[in-house]
Amino acid sequence: MTSTYRAVLLTKKGGLDALELRDLPLEPPGPGQLRVRVRATGVGFTDIIMRRGYYPYAPKFPFTPGYEVVGDVEALGAGVTGFTPGQRVAALTVHGGYAEYLTREATEFIPVPEGLDDAEVTALILNYVTAYQMIHRVAHVQKGQRVVVTGAGGGVGTALLQLLRVVGAQVYGVDSQPKAALVRELGATFIDYKERPLDESVLALVPEGVDVAIDGLGGASIGRCTRALRRGGQLVSYGFTSAVNRDGSSDNLGTFSGMLALYVGARLKGRKPSFYGITQLYREDPKPLREDLPKLFELLAQRRIQPLISHRLPLLEGIAGQELLERGGVRGKIVLLRDPPKAA
Repeated sequence: MTSTYRAVLLTKKGGLDALELRDLPLEPPGPGQLRVRVRATGVGFTDIIMRRGYYPYAPKFPFTPGYEVVGDVEALGAGVTGFTPGQRVAALTVHGGYAEYLTREATEFIPVPEGLDDAEVTALILNYVTAYQMIHRVAHVQKGQRVVVTGAGGGVGTALLQLLRVVGAQVYGVDSQPKAALVRELGATFIDYKERPLDESVLALVPEGVDVAIDGLGGASIGRCTRALRRGGQLVSYGFTSAVNRDGSSDNLGTFSGMLALYVGARLKGRKPSFYGITQLYREDPKPLREDLPKLFELLAQRRIQPLISHRLPLLEGIAGQELLERGGVRGKIVLLRDPPKAA
């Protein structure tokens, strides 16, 4: 058995040069822990925010990025039951995925059924659980309700479109023109936010306003989503990606104005605001994720959802994955795989 393993380490706040491939000591799992050999992890915008130093749930430097993990149980700590060596499992890790091995509390891992693709399972853990919980645990969307989704062509956006189609909602997907075909393919009415403000476009189609708006942009988008809602409608915010400066720093004023628009502006206009964060919810109570991820496994097995995978890279190519994401134009999830497909 090897005494070391390789991992991509984030050594400091900064650019891609802050990420380094290192050899680390492979320690046995402690009591109540599992050690897994990593099969797959995702590369997401949150990893980049951590590298830039603006994510509240990031640990102290140095640490290994990687928000979600699929792996094989390799060793069990004392007192662990319910798992067997070689069993495939998944976890919402927040960090630690860009590595050959990961050790965490056994309670963090959820068994993965046979026959599912590693990359698609990886996409479910963060993006689809986020979308599912906003739909079912926050907004409680019902069949026939009208829902507007901003950033509809992104990772969480496409998950929302697919899961809202399963519900039977009438969906309006807001994004830029290059993603129009994708949004329509996923069953939504496309709205180009560059053509005119989204609230004007929505109200031209639904004069009384939609039932639910789900927004991951923040800033000015909060006010536009509020105006697109009917009175008593539900506004769910899950991010403030518009409040990020060109240098990658956080626009604190933009974030504050977005929160003000959400909790004060929306209420004053008779709308119901909510802010959703998967990590905060998971830390408060891991039970919802343990309940919801198996439901998504079932939907995936039935092919009622189909995660979009933009790139399948080797497991330790996290630097390349983040570089791709920062360039922009990525459609779907970037996944790092222990056994990536061979180039043709």
